[in-house]
Formats: sequence, C-alpha cells, structure tokens
Amino acid sequence: MAKDFSLMEDSNRSSNPTIHEVSNPARRTVLRGGLGALASSFLAPLSAVGGAAALAGCATTSGAGGALLGFKSVAISTADTVTVPEGYTVQVIAPWGDPVGLSGENTAFKDDASNTAAHQETQFGMNHDGIHYFAQEGSKSGLIAMNHEYTDHGLLFADGTDNWNLEKVRKSQAAHGVSIFEVEEKGGKWAVVTPSPWARRITANTRTELSGPAVGHALLKTAADPAGRVVLGTINNCASGITPWGTYLTSEENFINYFSGGDSLSEHEKRWGLRKGGGGYNWHQHDARFDATKNPNEPNRFGWIVEIDPMNPSSTPMKRTAMGRAAHEGATVAVTKDKRAVVYMGEDSRFEYIYKFVSRDAIKEGGATANATLLDHGTLYVAKFNADGKGQWIALTHGQGPLTAANGFADQGEVLIKARQASDLLGATKMDRPEWIAVDKQGWVYTTLTNNSNRGADKQPGVDAANPRVNNTQGNIIRWKEDGDFSGTTFAWNHFIMAGDPSLERAEAKGSIKGDMFSCPDGLWVDGRGVLWIQCDMSTSAMGKGDLKNFGNNMMLAADVNTGEARRFLVGPAGCEITGATGTPDGKTMFVNIQHPGEPANETSDPKNPRAVSNWPEKKANGRPRSATVVIRKADGGIIGT
Repeated sequence: MAKDFSLMEDSNRSSNPTIHEVSNPARRTVLRGGLGALASSFLAPLSAVGGAAALAGCATTSGAGGALLGFKSVAISTADTVTVPEGYTVQVIAPWGDPVGLSGENTAFKDDASNTAAHQETQFGMNHDGIHYFAQEGSKSGLIAMNHEYTDHGLLFADGTDNWNLEKVRKSQAAHGVSIFEVEEKGGKWAVVTPSPWARRITANTRTELSGPAVGHALLKTAADPAGRVVLGTINNCASGITPWGTYLTSEENFINYFSGGDSLSEHEKRWGLRKGGGGYNWHQHDARFDATKNPNEPNRFGWIVEIDPMNPSSTPMKRTAMGRAAHEGATVAVTKDKRAVVYMGEDSRFEYIYKFVSRDAIKEGGATANATLLDHGTLYVAKFNADGKGQWIALTHGQGPLTAANGFADQGEVLIKARQASDLLGATKMDRPEWIAVDKQGWVYTTLTNNSNRGADKQPGVDAANPRVNNTQGNIIRWKEDGDFSGTTFAWNHFIMAGDPSLERAEAKGSIKGDMFSCPDGLWVDGRGVLWIQCDMSTSAMGKGDLKNFGNNMMLAADVNTGEARRFLVGPAGCEITGATGTPDGKTMFVNIQHPGEPANETSDPKNPRAVSNWPEKKANGRPRSATVVIRKADGGIIGT
C-alpha cells in the first residue's frame, strides 16, 4: 500500500549501500531479448509437496509453448469502473460489509455505515489485499483466504472520527485482519456460500500464538501476557503467500502506525518508526494495548508472518518468529530440491531490506498437521546486492559476525525481534520499498520496488552515476536467480523492468518499458502458465500529478518473462489500488481485489460526502464505495490471458 509519501516510514539511518549505489541498468536491465544475460544456472520448477491443492495456480509445472499474452491491451482510463479486455467478463463478489457466511446471525451491510462492531466481526473487512484460492472441488468450488489491510474511518463511520469511543475502536479493529470464505461456481457465476462451515473472521482481537525462537522473550512479555506467548490479533495485513502443505501466510506490514509512543523514544522504538500520537488510527485513546507508553513491548508482538490453516476453522493463527520481524509485505514460498521450504519476504518501507527464510527440515507428507512446526526452525537471511550483478544472503544468526550481546543482541530471539538493527550491522542493501515477491518457472525471483520519493533528498541516500534515479517516483521490478538452489547463499541479479512514462522530460521518470507503460508496481503473481501479473499502487495523493500525470487509474498488467513485454489487462475504478490476484487450477477464473475505491487525494474519505470520488461497485444513490473482489473470466470459457 502506498499511502501519502510524506507519511511513509523512513527510519533506516544506517550507512549501508542502497540498491541504486550498486545498480547499473545499462548492464543488467532485461527489457527486450529474454533471459540470456544471466541464465547461468537453471533451477528446477517448484515441487508440489504435501497439500498440492494449495499450489493451484502457482509455478509448479512447465508453461505452454508459444506467446503467453493473447489479449488486446486496454487503454489508460479514469472511469469509475473496472475495465478488462474485449471478450472478458467482470463479476463483483465479497464486498466490504457483506456477511462472510458464519453460522448464526449475519447482518447485511448498511449503506449509512450504522453497522456495529459486532456486525463487522461477521462481515468482510475493509480494504481487501492479499488473496488465495484453495481448491476443494477443483475449479468449481473452494475456499478463499483474503487480507484486510487497514480502515478508512471516513467510510467506516457515518460521522468519521467525531465522537471517538471504544465502540468505534472495536469496529475499526474488526474491519482488519483476514476473511476465510467459501465460493462456488454455478451457471457461469461465482457466489459466496452462506452459511459455510469454513467461514471465519480473524480480526485485531482474535487470539493468535507466537511460535519459534522468540517465544517467551522478555521483549515480547506484557502485563496481559507475562509468558510472551499469546497475542490478540493481526493487523495491517498486506500481501500474502501459500505453503505446499495447504496453509495461508499473511503479513503484518505497517503495524507501527497503530501505536502511540511518548515524548522520549528509545533507539529501538525510533528504528521501527514509532512516534507520539501514532499514525492516525487513535486506537490507543480507548485501548491501552496500543499505547506504547503503557505497554512498551506490545509493538514487538506485531510485524510477523502469520500462518493460518484455512481448512481448520478451529485452528489458532501462529506468528512465526523464526522468519523475523519486519514491516512485512508478503511471504512467497519456493521449494528446494531436497524439499525444504524457502520463504521470500519484502519490507515495504523506505530503505529497508529483502529477506528469505530457509527451513531446517524437509516438508513432510500429511498437510498442515504434519508440518505444524516446519516454519519454527531454520535460518533467516538478508540480501546484499553487489555492483557486479552478484549478491549474497547474509544469515541473521546470533553469535555470527556483529550479532552479539556486545552489540545489543542477547540471543537469537532478540536478533529476530530487532531484525532491522541486525540487518543494519550486517551491511544489507537498502532498497526502494520492496513489496510483493513472485517466483517464475525458470527459478527467477521477482520483487517490486514500488517507489521512493526520498531517494537523493536532503540527508538521504543518493544514487550512483550509472543509475541516477533520484526521487524514484516510478518504481521498478528487480529479480535474481539463486546459485544452485533456492537455499543458496549467492545469486545473480538484474532489473527486469524500470517503470515509468517515456513521454516525460525528467530522465529518472522515463523508465524502460517494452509494451504498455505503468508506474508504482506493487502486487505480483505468477499464474499456472508462467505469466507474471503486475499490479499498480499509485498513491491517490500523487495520482494524476507530476510524474504520474499520464497514467490514469491504477491498473494490472501481464508480463511475458521471456520477452519483457508488459500488456495492460485491467484498469480499476477511481481512487482504487489493484492488489491481490489468484485463480482456479484450470486457469479459467481469476480473482482480483479492488482496494479503497473512492479514496481522495488526502487518503481519508469525507464522511459527509463518501461518493465524492467513486460510487463503485454498487452505484447506489445513497451508498458508499466498497472494496471488493472481482471475478474475471473469458466469455468463451477459455484460459485467462490467452
């Protein structure tokens, strides 16, 4: 999510090199001509081990020959609708506020925003994000797990933030988290199944448990949880991932914005971006858990990857501390030749890092139960990108290098809780807001670096002469291939696409795109044929202005990884972000999330005029814009993208 650039966290003051200081696109940008520049090692495709259904739509088989992109690209648009290519259909399901399908009473969405906190606990949350389809009856029915990133109080409440009270805090908290719901296709239409035995809401107050090396650490203990083992809820759930054993991984991204600090902040709190008053949610005013002056360890209990078993509605979500704490943007799983899990993770903050976790043990047959502790044991690494097109993964292991008690790391738990500080000392490369990560069929790992307007600003890291992209408003997609296997500690890297607008005068904003131009890449997904789907998140505070003046609304494109061509497939309604994509195993249905339609330039809706920017999707005279999932199909029943 790209909120107002001025509010984006930027707390890394280490002297580590930045990605621009080691990049040379003239030598390492692949835009026309395929993968030959760095195809020195071919890695086997990902293995589908244990819960094969969980890998539906992932890069687990070789792609079909011939051109990957067979549709006619759509034009840039500012219309308040979802635009898709000729021959495709769009259907809306699961909008914010509709019942998820729990048994018992499920109150419908009320257009006047009068739903209570109790109602919201049974309804789809706000601002849909990461999503995955778990097949049950193949491509006809299944479960969907979906993140809800944050709340817009101007839409959530009839009077916005006026008359702030505990009930409003609880409703806001209930609109966060994750929804798990059942869907089925009948007669060419998809619908949410209600009631469903699998339907579930996980909110900011749902019991979750900590697991792994940091459990019970002094920095995780609170008065309410003196054992440091049980946390209420998960928040700011952004990108997501799936595991080969059939579970869902959700990330806790900009969690620090929910906490309010005091006048005097510790160095640890400063490094994680805590500030007095917090980021505008004001939960701390009526829920002391989010007042860090009263509960200084509570922020340490967020920023983790959370594993959820969607097939077991009575299971407890688990915060996997072995994978480190960060402003996580997703968790993408690859599988080594010896069947170990490798989880790639970005951190969507300026000048932060890219991580990977390699499990100690191999994936076992038997699904979620057999692999219940797999992600609790392994090694966390942080990436360093070198100027010669090579890179290293540096282990965040207590006692190795500078990660000692003398430098503020008493044990491995502290290394993981303070993963940013550990990465600072290890000399990792400071990146331009790494977001979603995807792995293609050739073993290339792609990460979106969505933008960084602070690049080269006063007292901020600059760029090198070979890549002078100061004030990186457009973003790009970087990729690498591991040496030997996904568990390798060295890799080769290049820039896949530099986003931008070739018509602009400013050199740093032009980009180098083959095909349709775009800006601020964010979401990524590789489908079963090997198409790389790219979703854009231009902030509404910058959209239509300056370097972003010619892009219209946010969009989704399909890229052929073999040629570098990007082709515009979808344009969203006014004020929205496109984020989250998944599909059925047969490739004939795609689910895409439309987040925050109607968001104004100041990024908070006016409760007195909720339809000022958009009235999507229902277009009711007395309604309000609602995040929702769109179902995309070909009218002829064919495979998406062909």
